[in-house]
Amino acid sequence: MDFERYEKELDRLSDYRRIHSLNVAEEAVRFAKKYSADPDKARLAGLLHDITKETDNDLQLKIIEKGGIILTELERRSPKLWHAMSGAVTVRDVYGIDDEDIFNAVLYHTTARAGMSTLEKCIFLADFTSAERSYPDIDVIRRYAEVSLEEGMLYGLKFTIARLSGRGDLISPNALAAYNEILLEKKH
Repeated sequence: MDFERYEKELDRLSDYRRIHSLNVAEEAVRFAKKYSADPDKARLAGLLHDITKETDNDLQLKIIEKGGIILTELERRSPKLWHAMSGAVTVRDVYGIDDEDIFNAVLYHTTARAGMSTLEKCIFLADFTSAERSYPDIDVIRRYAEVSLEEGMLYGLKFTIARLSGRGDLISPNALAAYNEILLEKKH
């Protein structure tokens, strides 16, 4: 994997987003080693997870459509989710990275979903806990992430669902499905 090439691609992002992507890649590798995922795939997905985050919304929609993703009504009304979809398509179609696990790790890094692979969970949590993050409860989610991927995800999903519902924002069914799946597995 040509990490140097992909790190160069981050130069098109703002300083904050580039640093965030490098931090996510570093944290993803750490989680991958801790939880038995492929560290190289984790690094690559971490580097590229936000590659289209600062791309114009109209262009993101074109990338999504060209990539064969059909938006639900909720997704169409949630532009903050588009970068994950346009990013996954860019990773696959522009960079030629034909790996379903990396594609899904980028695609679901914002919402999560039921049935996530270990790599997907590593990217989701690395994005949540990367070094520059400083939102309320960051130390709590970092502690849970050290216990297990599922504990970290459960806390992160609770945090996100509460924040979104408190603002009256739409909540992705994928986030609810991931949350419910983890709870059901815990209660088994």
